[in-house]
This record gives sequence, structure tokens and C-alpha cells, in this order.
Amino acid sequence: MLNIVFLTNSWLTLFNQPGLCISVAMLLHYFLLAAFTWMCLESVHFYLALVKVLNVYVPKYILKCCIAGWGMSAIVITLLLIINKDFYGNGSLSESHPYSNLCWIQDSTVFYISVVAYFFLIFLMNTAMFITVLLQIRSVKTRTQKTSRFWKR
Repeated sequence: MLNIVFLTNSWLTLFNQPGLCISVAMLLHYFLLAAFTWMCLESVHFYLALVKVLNVYVPKYILKCCIAGWGMSAIVITLLLIINKDFYGNGSLSESHPYSNLCWIQDSTVFYISVVAYFFLIFLMNTAMFITVLLQIRSVKTRTQKTSRFWKR
């Protein structure tokens, strides 16, 4: 959906409808944040599968993942719309290409907080999960090598 909204974004700006532009910008923002959130949930699942292998049962795991994956983004978008719906609008990508308009976040502070900071937090979480999984794989490999040396003797 992120790709579809992104690809139709510039075409929809040609209609010069503020409500349509706000909706498209909101959808683009929502699906971008949802993609980031699902990426984080994949790293959590990777952690559970490779580090917490045994005795891990999370009741209604898929439902909780779906609520987190789609809900976190919805909370951010809803808060932005409640604060000020004019954070979204029609803006030019650059001064040199005035006809390349996109419906997107107009306030740079809101962009840095709701997109860049959100991505940075998820990137840190994914990095921590990745390092933890690598350390776990390394410790399993070390234990396996020690066991095989013992049996060879």
C-alpha cells in the first residue's frame, strides 16, 4: 500500500483538493510508519525464534503483532491530526522543480519527530535484536564445538 500511495501521490496533487491531499499525505505517512513498525516486529519475532527458543508461548501472538503493527502508526497519525491537520499538505520537493509536488508533511519539526525519530528508534531496536541474536548463535556454536571436541577425545 505504501508503494501504491506513493506512486499515485503526485497524480492526485493535480486535482488541487486540500482534503484529498491531506488524506493522501496521511495515508503515505501511515503506511511508511506501519512498514517501519512491521520491520521492528520482525526483529522481535527473530529474537523469539532464535534466542528464546524453548518455553515461549505468547497467547494470541498474531493478534498482538497485528495490533502493534497497525496500531502504533495509527496512534501517531491520529495524534498529528488531532494537534493540527495542516501538518499535512501539498508541498514542492525542491525549489528547482516546482512541478514536482507531493502531498506530505509540511512542518520539518513534525517530519523529524514522526518519521526520522521513529525510524531511528526502530533502527536501534533492530540493531540490539540483531546483536543479541548473533551473540546467541555464537554461544551455541561455541558450545557445539566444545561438545564435539569432548566426544572426539
